[in-house]
Amino acid sequence: MKKIVAALALGALMAVTGGAAEAKDWKKVRIATEGAYAPWNATDPSGKLVGFEIDLAKELCKRMEAECEIVAQDWDGIIPALQQGKYDGIMAAMSITDERKKVIDFTNPYGTEPSMFGILKTSPLAGTKFDVERYDLTKETPEGKAAIAKLDEVLKGKTVGVQTSTIQANFMEKLLPKVTVRTYDKLDNAGIDMAAGRVDAIFGDRSAVAAILDADTAKNMTLWAPAFSRGVLGEGVGVGLRKADKDLKEKLNKAIADANKDGTITKLSTQHFGYDIAIK
Repeated sequence: MKKIVAALALGALMAVTGGAAEAKDWKKVRIATEGAYAPWNATDPSGKLVGFEIDLAKELCKRMEAECEIVAQDWDGIIPALQQGKYDGIMAAMSITDERKKVIDFTNPYGTEPSMFGILKTSPLAGTKFDVERYDLTKETPEGKAAIAKLDEVLKGKTVGVQTSTIQANFMEKLLPKVTVRTYDKLDNAGIDMAAGRVDAIFGDRSAVAAILDADTAKNMTLWAPAFSRGVLGEGVGVGLRKADKDLKEKLNKAIADANKDGTITKLSTQHFGYDIAIK
């Protein structure tokens, strides 16, 4: 959480001291993505950025009649670099949260998916049974509360790997504060450590965890525990913007709404995820 606070604090300082936006015609829009969070965004062997958000960014720019420049940016510095004016928006599976909204603005969400744990099939955790498959954290059901309590119990003394400065790191701190958490620059690296026995589980967006499991040639890994959504995990994924760029936000919101209405977001998400992540 220190890294989350540090990044947001730096972003807040830049929002006050710099990064003020001048009036623009938005004929060219620069979008930053991580390039390491498949299928949201990734980098192929040739170094080309690929994934759902890459295709969606191009589609949104097309609808705005703007040239789209997409660049890779490490996750840790992605908000400060936006405030510094290195690009105009962030499309990097960034969930809309109250903490982030203190320092940057967001478009309406263009997608959402649950967060899930991944473990080794040989893990002692594999035998744990839960009475609920998915828990919406905005609805406090007895089954959901029981699932959190069981996680707190079975993960005692265990270590969970998460990507730094993410909603999953926030989830662990707020709902499972007694569980040891190890943070990584990329969730892929947490998966490597899990395969090597250095962490007991990983926790991230369902698609990102599934991608790590699919890359496991020996098929030693599996999804585990209920899928969690909303609440401390945010409102959904949107384009991160500077607070001053209200005109760009308006243009992007219209493009997102149109792409949602005509089924483009559903088509792209089904292509990349295998299921629909569009928010109807």
